[in-house]
Amino acid sequence: MYAIIATGGKQYKVSEGDVIKVEKLGVEAGQTYEFDQVLAVSADEMKVGTPTVAGAKVTATVTGEGRGKKVIVYKYKRKSGYHKKNGHRQAYTELKIDKITC
Repeated sequence: MYAIIATGGKQYKVSEGDVIKVEKLGVEAGQTYEFDQVLAVSADEMKVGTPTVAGAKVTATVTGEGRGKKVIVYKYKRKSGYHKKNGHRQAYTELKIDKITC
């Protein structure tokens, strides 16, 4: 059984027991979080929502928060001596999928 959920402008395919990293949710470690935006569920047969599946929920436990690898942003304009180097680390929340209900 798996489900497709939407959070943080992205879509994730999850099954029970999976550990995923999503955009930062602002929930402390150890708490549960419930996803209401379930786009599709596949148990015995595939249920696709329009846009979401009615009554479907995915429950997850927050295992922690962190920051991803550094991405270097380098801006440069030739012949003018302009260059600017900047770095960015995206914050994420790590979740363990507990239960999929449909």
